[in-house]
Amino acid sequence: MTIKDIARLSGYSLGTVSRVLNHHPDVSEQARKKVMAVVEEHGFEPNANAKHLKMRTRTSIAVLVKGSHNMLFSDILERIQAKFEARGEEVYVAYLDEDANEVQYALSLARQRRPKGFLFLGGDMEFFRKDFKHLTVPCVLLTNFGGDLGYDNLSSFSTDDMTASEQVMDYLYDCGHRKIGVLGGNLSIDQISYRRIKGVCRSARKKGILFDTGRQYEPCRYSMADGYQAARRLLEREPSLTAVFALGDVIALGAMRAMADLGLRIPEDISVVGYDGIPSSEYSIPRLSTVRQNPEQLADKGVRTLLQAIHYEMPPVHERVPFELVSRESVRRLPADAER
Repeated sequence: MTIKDIARLSGYSLGTVSRVLNHHPDVSEQARKKVMAVVEEHGFEPNANAKHLKMRTRTSIAVLVKGSHNMLFSDILERIQAKFEARGEEVYVAYLDEDANEVQYALSLARQRRPKGFLFLGGDMEFFRKDFKHLTVPCVLLTNFGGDLGYDNLSSFSTDDMTASEQVMDYLYDCGHRKIGVLGGNLSIDQISYRRIKGVCRSARKKGILFDTGRQYEPCRYSMADGYQAARRLLEREPSLTAVFALGDVIALGAMRAMADLGLRIPEDISVVGYDGIPSSEYSIPRLSTVRQNPEQLADKGVRTLLQAIHYEMPPVHERVPFELVSRESVRRLPADAER
């Protein structure tokens, strides 16, 4: 019996069967049980020598994507794959749950596939702080800052999230908004959302307006569905809000649907700002004002730095990539007598 026979009998692809046999974590429990049932029924034993020979040499670069609904990550990933392919590099991509421990996954993958480098697309600094020291190959983290961790084999490129969020709040204030809600992420100090909320609070203090995280902030995961539900919770709790800042465009798009379902017009009744600058934000109705990150620069710097670290001795690099606050149709400037 061969691995092809197992794939045929189990109804799963060769790739899925291979991941089950190699004990990869990115396989559903249902697939694992069905494949292993076929293996046990037919007494299949993998060729350990061939497996050992295959895995002795580091061949691929592993890209670990945090979350499956982040359209910004999809844009960056497409550029990353094209750049690695143009340089003749093989890439292994794994999508992880938004709450998964990406560093533990990388450690498992390092033992199984021996990639010559890792590129993390998103990451939780708590996991890096606790477990990253066990990774020895060159690594790059995109969209989060790893400069204060002090690892010799970790570079990072990210947007200045605190400054960007502060500019969003300043912009809404200048448009006459005083009661502003925020959607997305959570208040964990190791999350990107924490720095974005710190920017919100810094602007509120500077402008002398109230921002009560207990009432004006609603956490949620980065997806349209979660943005929809979070917006309903926030607006039902705080119906006097005149503007909402969503910490991701996908959250904003879900929130806009919720507002329409609640009978609110955008921007006549409520204004909305997102974060990321994904292409679909330009085609929503109305067009979404947002913080546009720079996926081309993030991808280019990440790929070049990782390849340099793989082939040459070099110190880690930690840089901020420029952003742009894009004003579109989803924000209304309130008349002076209506500012509240």
